[in-house]
Amino acid sequence: MKEVISKIDPSGLTLNDKLIYINRVAKVVKGGKRMRFSALTVTGDGNGHVGIGMGKANEVPEAIAKAGAVARKNLIQVTLRGTSIPHEIEFKYGAAKVLLKPAAPGTGVIAGGSVRAVLEAAGVKDVLTKSMGSSNRINVARATLLALQSLKNPAEELARRKSAPKAQEVATSG
Repeated sequence: MKEVISKIDPSGLTLNDKLIYINRVAKVVKGGKRMRFSALTVTGDGNGHVGIGMGKANEVPEAIAKAGAVARKNLIQVTLRGTSIPHEIEFKYGAAKVLLKPAAPGTGVIAGGSVRAVLEAAGVKDVLTKSMGSSNRINVARATLLALQSLKNPAEELARRKSAPKAQEVATSG
């Protein structure tokens, strides 16, 4: 069963972009090296909406602009409980693994690098994190975004679980 994810319209939100990473890559050609740049940015409104984007171009500002545009297209809604996340979650993307744990109010964002940038853009104020495996900034940022996307609202999940056994009983009795 595949979930249908509705696109979030960025025009009604006040989004802030943050540059996470710029990478200079070189292609060796007959006349020497051809330099290009890739940029990874995160955009969010600090109120439960966040997206990451990757842009590539011949110039740094162009790459950053492209990354920002991609991030706006890939916005997701994050389930929050107060200033933290509703439950603990661990997510893996490539060889990067990210663990997010809810924290008491006043704890702050205990995270570094890409994880911190994504969480702050999403508006999470109190959370404990651990990044394991690969330290590749792109994969860590994507793992964090996917972890935030797969967070469940406890009330909705409880209602879903309460209604699921009834449907199962009907299927087995028939």
